[in-house]
Amino acid sequence: MIRALKLLHAAAFAVAAVATSAHAADAYPTRPIRFVVPFAPGGSTDTLARSISIKMSDAMGHQVVVDNRSGGNGNIGMQIVAEAPPDGYTIVLGYIANLAIGPHLYQKLPFDPVKSFAPVTLLAESPNILVAHPSLPVKSMKELIAYAKSHPGKLNFGSASVASVGHLTGVMLNQMAGIDLQHVPYKGSGQAVIDVVGGQIQLMFSGMSSVMPHVKAGRLKPLAVTGAKRSPAVPDVPTIAESGFPGFAATAWYGVLASAKTPRAIVTRLHGEILRALAQPDVKQRLESVGFEIVGSTPEQFGEYIKTELRKWDKVVKASGAKPE
Repeated sequence: MIRALKLLHAAAFAVAAVATSAHAADAYPTRPIRFVVPFAPGGSTDTLARSISIKMSDAMGHQVVVDNRSGGNGNIGMQIVAEAPPDGYTIVLGYIANLAIGPHLYQKLPFDPVKSFAPVTLLAESPNILVAHPSLPVKSMKELIAYAKSHPGKLNFGSASVASVGHLTGVMLNQMAGIDLQHVPYKGSGQAVIDVVGGQIQLMFSGMSSVMPHVKAGRLKPLAVTGAKRSPAVPDVPTIAESGFPGFAATAWYGVLASAKTPRAIVTRLHGEILRALAQPDVKQRLESVGFEIVGSTPEQFGEYIKTELRKWDKVVKASGAKPE
């Protein structure tokens, strides 16, 4: 009898909790939403976050406030949201470096890329482009691979930093093509671009917006894009995958996540408002102008994508020998 009463009390408590959660989700939001961006103000990540936050604020009736929390290579901002209450009032702009690369780079992280978050949507991808100095006697990926094999260890490529997407893309190409491109790390992509234009380094895997002016001016030549499909920004430039390496895909990507256990109804509301923001013509134009390709996945698709990317970059990070800076 006592056990039956305890079960009835437990069931009643569970029903009440579900009802309370549903009511909270129906009323959401009732106050401003904090949108943590784990990077310093300025740059393309800020453009992405602020472009959608403005539209969300208008649609949801409460401000979606961008909060730049840089430090720890983005891990501090991610930790803030991982530890926030699961009520949808603290969300984060997640990045490949923190969700798929960092877990293989750092021995301990203050969050789990899968268990600590409720995925909302994969916002956008930003494929890199492989560019070469005009003095390098190659015009295609096929010619580059042949040249690299006949000059082992003689070609170098720059990137924004150790364990950056540009660095690891080069490591992936070395693995798949059986070549030995030498990595030259920089502290930021700006100096790397200057050096590849000046001929101090021969190659670079770079974001589109940083090098396209030089490509158009003939100071750099494009060899391939790193995404799974051709980029609308350079439709005549083939992918590495179609240049003899099926399955090759390496893009920077960004998504929105809430704290783990955020009610499904709140995740659904956030997802709908973000997709509506991404569909606005002015948002689309602004993001594409700085090299983003809009995605807008379901929460389930984004969750699976994070797991797939974690598996893919594991071997690449290990092969790179990269250590946290």
